Amino acid sequence: MLQTQEASGTAFDVHGIAPVPHGSRTSGQLDQFWIWAGANVAPINWVLGAIGIQLGLSLLETLAVIAIGNVLGCALFGAMCVVGHRCGVPQMVLSRLAFGRRGAWLPTLMQVLMPMGWVAINTWIVLDLAVAALDRMGLSGGIELKYAIAVAVMLIQVGIATWGFHAIRYFERYTMPFVLLIMLAMTALAFTHVDIRWHAAAAHGIGKLAAMSQLMTAIGIGWGISWLVYAADYTRFTRPALTSRQVFRATSLGMFIPTVWLAFLGAAIASSGSGADPAQLIIAVFGAMALPVLLVLVHGPVATNIVVIYSAALATLSLDLRIPRWVVSVVSGIVGLLILYLFLHSGAFANTFENVMVFFVVWIAPWAGIVLVDFFLIRRGRVDVDALYRHHSVSECGDIKWSGMAALALGVTAAWLCQVGSIESMQGPIAMALGGIDLSWLAGIVVGGAAYALFHFTRRGARSARTSLADTRSSI
Repeated sequence: MLQTQEASGTAFDVHGIAPVPHGSRTSGQLDQFWIWAGANVAPINWVLGAIGIQLGLSLLETLAVIAIGNVLGCALFGAMCVVGHRCGVPQMVLSRLAFGRRGAWLPTLMQVLMPMGWVAINTWIVLDLAVAALDRMGLSGGIELKYAIAVAVMLIQVGIATWGFHAIRYFERYTMPFVLLIMLAMTALAFTHVDIRWHAAAAHGIGKLAAMSQLMTAIGIGWGISWLVYAADYTRFTRPALTSRQVFRATSLGMFIPTVWLAFLGAAIASSGSGADPAQLIIAVFGAMALPVLLVLVHGPVATNIVVIYSAALATLSLDLRIPRWVVSVVSGIVGLLILYLFLHSGAFANTFENVMVFFVVWIAPWAGIVLVDFFLIRRGRVDVDALYRHHSVSECGDIKWSGMAALALGVTAAWLCQVGSIESMQGPIAMALGGIDLSWLAGIVVGGAAYALFHFTRRGARSARTSLADTRSSI
């Protein structure tokens, strides 16, 4: 049974990137479940779920890929959450273990820039749907209404993220139960008003395998991997008394349930062949009850983006910049709003930007393989937390850990070689030679993690050999 514990109010988060002391670690299992469930109850999952049908898979095949992929992806996510629970420090600070005190700046910089784009994309996706819902309620408007919704949503999410973890925690805790009830009603209405086709499929042979692999990357295991860079930022607040199994279960289920649910909902509606966007169809089904749909649409980007903006601020501080966290959160929101403004004026720019963002996440799989191998295999879960914060000249983490950097480069290269992108520069030669089968996530995480382990044990073996030789000479 998932449990939670009340914190002493929604105090402003003053911890920054410092280790969270045991007395401030009051987050329970249910808190973590709601945080990650909220981040994934988003309209983008409806759209991604429909990809399988658009690629020619049947609804049953789509559901199987989504379910199996998310079992694996959410397991990796839960493992990364356990790392945060055990160490009590943010995710990008933990990167210093594998990449060095300043070597970790490279993946950290990616984590600073990437969320600003996702904030804009997540908000942009729901604007048309929100306008359609308001129109059903008798409130019509054009681009000006979109601007008003965008600014309102951005102000809400930046405000919550700026306040910090406790505000995010309580927002998700008190809104998610109502959102899930609305989602249940929306699902029931969708399934009673749509002619669902379970077995219709257009893809066959190698085309079907390619479609399955691309769906696996988009909303299967690739979806869980894309969240790994945020995991420890939130589980560092979990109660020390919780076991690793409890943290793993709460976080992985928080990711798995809404992702599979909404993706399946989008796929089921798309299987009818109506050509309508899943969310648009649900709005039409609701008729006069468009207000609950509007609440879900607005809640989606807010619940997702508050997680993203807060983590972006922590990543910025991990670059050893002396800037107040709230300033970074506000700047992230402003940049996201500017990108959103460009989206609203150019659909071509929006699509190109989204493709580039998908390309950027290639680094996450090898990075995750390296971090997980370092923590669970090499260090066996034992970390000197103080070393993470010492000056690079005296830190046991070292300045730049070249084994980690080299492994990351090899992993990113392997991921690109096996990637199927929507533009030519993102189409890896191996993936194309395999008929469009996308194994970028697998190549990235395996090559990155294996290379890092190989470098470590080879170096340790060489060091042991030198020590033995020196001992032999001294005895002579």
